[in-house]
Amino acid sequence: MNLEMQQFKADFFKALSHPLRIRILELLAEGDKNVNELQSLIGSEGSAVSQQLMVLRSKNIVTGTKDGNKVVYSLSDPMILELLEVAKKIFSNQLVNTINILDSVRDK
Repeated sequence: MNLEMQQFKADFFKALSHPLRIRILELLAEGDKNVNELQSLIGSEGSAVSQQLMVLRSKNIVTGTKDGNKVVYSLSDPMILELLEVAKKIFSNQLVNTINILDSVRDK
């Protein structure tokens, strides 16, 4: 694999490396939303949601479409939701493995 592709992947995963960005993606997986809707659902004030959307847009993870005076955001690719689901399964597997290790140590 060439260096450019590795860098692209690294940059993509960096864009996913913030809890608020993950929450935004989870909400957008439920349907398109504007900034006000996202802020309300997240309970975030100020420009935090807008800043995180800007990062996600810069990596083409979400898209924004002008609707009157608002911008409606959506996932750029439905496979992003699948990626998040796979990540959740990996974390679950790691947790199960850690619990099993702790159980085996405790039983000794």
